[in-house]
Amino acid sequence: MPRSVRSARSNSICSNISDGERNARVELLASRVKMGKKVEKSLTKDKNPSAINQDEVDSNKALDINKPKNTEPYVCTGNFGADFTELCRRGNMSYTPPVLPRPKPPAPVTQQEASPVKGAGKDKGKVSATQPEPETEENHDDGESADALPKTFALKDKFEYFKPCIQVEMEEKHEIVTEIFIRGWKIDVPMMDILTQCWQSTDKLHSINLWNTGLNSETLHMLANIIPNCPNIKNVTLDGNTVEDENWFELIVEESPIQNLSLRHCGITDKGAIMIGRCLGSAKRGNKTLLSLNLSNNKIGDEGVKEIAQGLRLNRTLLSLSLASNHVGDQGVIKLSEVLSKFPLTHEEVVERRRQQSDRASPDRNKSPPLSRRADSKDRPGSVRSNTHADKKKMPNISAKGKKDPKGGKEEKEEKHDKAAAKGGKKEKEEKPAAKKASLAPDAKGKKGGKPVKGQGKATAQELETSDSPEFINPLLEGGDVIDGQLWVAGNRVLINLNLSRNNVGEHGLSALLTALKYQRSIVMDSHSSGTGLMRLLVGRSRHELNSLSKLRREHEQELVHTINDYMLPKDPFYKPPPATPDVTDS
Repeated sequence: MPRSVRSARSNSICSNISDGERNARVELLASRVKMGKKVEKSLTKDKNPSAINQDEVDSNKALDINKPKNTEPYVCTGNFGADFTELCRRGNMSYTPPVLPRPKPPAPVTQQEASPVKGAGKDKGKVSATQPEPETEENHDDGESADALPKTFALKDKFEYFKPCIQVEMEEKHEIVTEIFIRGWKIDVPMMDILTQCWQSTDKLHSINLWNTGLNSETLHMLANIIPNCPNIKNVTLDGNTVEDENWFELIVEESPIQNLSLRHCGITDKGAIMIGRCLGSAKRGNKTLLSLNLSNNKIGDEGVKEIAQGLRLNRTLLSLSLASNHVGDQGVIKLSEVLSKFPLTHEEVVERRRQQSDRASPDRNKSPPLSRRADSKDRPGSVRSNTHADKKKMPNISAKGKKDPKGGKEEKEEKHDKAAAKGGKKEKEEKPAAKKASLAPDAKGKKGGKPVKGQGKATAQELETSDSPEFINPLLEGGDVIDGQLWVAGNRVLINLNLSRNNVGEHGLSALLTALKYQRSIVMDSHSSGTGLMRLLVGRSRHELNSLSKLRREHEQELVHTINDYMLPKDPFYKPPPATPDVTDS
């Protein structure tokens, strides 16, 4: 066999063997791969479910936190502590400030005087021998005395004092919160939302004190919105809160029940003071509940004081105003002095004055009487009467009188008397809506045939009491004098306390104040019906500013200040005149 053929045959055999082995190897590898995948799948089936379930649990937890809970809204019960804690829990607060009673200074320790014991004179020696002076027994366990004296302080952890808390004052019997004190920690929007919900359900809450709580325009707006819903809140203190928008005027709107408002150290500028002055009073509306306003230690200048003075023109409820430690100058004080003495009415105020005078003269002017006209018309039958409340009450009485009196003379008299009584009742109801019983007195008179009803004199006495009670009297209805074509009216004599100390008030402002005081004294001597005028006035520069002035100017201003103080001293309700000397009494 040739050599070439032999080599070709051997190569083909080798190739055939290698191909078979190769296929076997490939199949073996494929089977191993398949087995490996199956093993991995089985392993993953054993291991992955727990991991997958854990991931699902974590994701579900995250979703549950983000999802709003489908629980019913919490209804406050009036218990501030329980309501506040529950709302904080539902709001997922990281820390719930505790509600604690406000600490009070301990009562002074009174030493009990030794009471006389029976037979003390006979057994003095025995008592001293048998009853030695009491000694404090020491407790050897903790090293403290058993009869230790009461302390005026309480020991706490060094960081416990700085933790946020809410201090409250409660009624002793019912443990109902009446005052809230929050100091030194920030109240954000979620916390203010919780607090406002609790405050609206606390019926006897009358004071809120939020000192340095980081209020902003949003939280202040939330507080101002709920205050009209809490008619018992009378005192609000928000010292140390600087609000950029200065929307403090929302607290003294016409519907606000606040009587005492303190805004010290709030950084109020002329922007905030202008809005406050506009809410105090205007020709058509104004605040009728605020009695005391403290704006000391702010940044109010002349422009803000001018607007506050503009609001005091027609405000007859504010009794105390403090503008101490501000930037008030002569121009602002001169404007205040004009309001305190006398001022001319503007065109808008004159128009409003005429409107109110016409309404006061004819209270039924704006009423349309279509029902009474149709009742008296000939087109309608006589049996059909008007649908007014007074006529419905009088129908059975009139018919009864008509049956008793065949002539009909008394019936006509009674009908005329009832109409006059109904008109009188309407007028009284319009002028004094609070005295409903008094306004119904004429109707009761008509029911009994024009005879005076028992207790009618008492009803008139109630009317006199309601008329004598202090009500808001619009100063536009007071008398005035026409000078140079302008109507001048008397100024504000209801304000009794004004604090202008530590301001930039100079000679012109002090002279204007002295003139206003003299005018108030002259007009108050004639009539006390509209107020007594200022009874306490504090004015003067700070010591640093006073030392920076020239000697002549400083002496002149100090002389004016002494004159004002001497003028106001007898009017101060706390002033006690010095006792008379013996020489004066003998003479």
